[in-house]
Amino acid sequence: MKTVNGHEIIQLFEQFSPKRLAMEGDKIGLQIGRLNRRVKNVLVALDVTEEVAKEALEKDVQLIIAHHPPIYRPLANIRTDTPQGRMIEILMKHEIAVYAAHTNLDVATGGLNDWLADALQLTDREVLVPTGEIPLKKLVVFAPVEDADRIRTAIGNAGAGAIGNYRHCSFTVEGTGRFQPGEDANPYIGSVGKLEAVREARIEAIFPENIEKALIKAMLQAHPYEEPAYDVYPLALEGEVYGLGRIGYLPEEMTLREFARFVKNVLDAKGVRVIGNLEEKVKKVAVLGGDGNKYYSWALRKGADVYVTGDMYYHTAIDAKNEGLNIVDPGHHVEQIMKKKVTEKMASICKEQGFDVNFIPSSVRTDPFEFL
Repeated sequence: MKTVNGHEIIQLFEQFSPKRLAMEGDKIGLQIGRLNRRVKNVLVALDVTEEVAKEALEKDVQLIIAHHPPIYRPLANIRTDTPQGRMIEILMKHEIAVYAAHTNLDVATGGLNDWLADALQLTDREVLVPTGEIPLKKLVVFAPVEDADRIRTAIGNAGAGAIGNYRHCSFTVEGTGRFQPGEDANPYIGSVGKLEAVREARIEAIFPENIEKALIKAMLQAHPYEEPAYDVYPLALEGEVYGLGRIGYLPEEMTLREFARFVKNVLDAKGVRVIGNLEEKVKKVAVLGGDGNKYYSWALRKGADVYVTGDMYYHTAIDAKNEGLNIVDPGHHVEQIMKKKVTEKMASICKEQGFDVNFIPSSVRTDPFEFL
């Protein structure tokens, strides 16, 4: 197993939850400490409180990956006679870094809102509130016919050729490639100074722009040539839409009362607030982790029977009820699902890389609310 530093861990994390997905002005990234040191243990937390900082110290943690940024509003001072000041003091004194992934983790495909939708068993789902689109490009690479399968497999494994529910989609046509190796060349085929004509395959596959660097690297590693010929073209096709929340369908219709109980159980909520007729049937569900007040109109616009989100305001609830939208509010804290999911995902990714690092979900429950 290889040792790993904080930079390497965060680089892997940002492959599936890149900063560019975050909402404008969000306080994401490294907030406390430094990443250029060895990391053996990583704590995954929803919030970073004084209690969480003590937990990190007890578990010999060098890095915390948190969902909610511990420094969200500008600090006028750092007083160690306050809970926030003591938290920062513990982390700084013991060189425990804190990296925050907030709305970028909300938006990411396979991120927090998909985990919530998975827990609710939603099918045929799509983004609730689009915030952007990943442009599509096409890779065209030329290679000896006998090496075409290896290259197609390599670029497919790197993410090229994903179309809807299909993977490893590509097109290949054969032709003749011509080249003349120079004096300093070390040709895989042919001789220095001699014009060669080789039977080659032209391999084409589309890919989302965000994987371009990794894709080209995978292609070059699989290609036998010293200097492969390849092209990358921008496409006018619509790319993958990303954004906040998800909307989809329950496997079976149920009453709002039954659905509210279901939400409480699967999202491990202490209680839920419900807006609407408890006996009304629901099937199409919108879900948005955290505070979803300003996005309830998107749930209405997309025909949701019920909207699952947290922190609903009184007047927003009245407006939603008057417009016929049922709401189940299990609280903001259901985002705690990220502790287990990030732990599992990062542990798997780092294992594939051969890194000697442990990921630990925080056992501290930071929900400030109690239900009596």
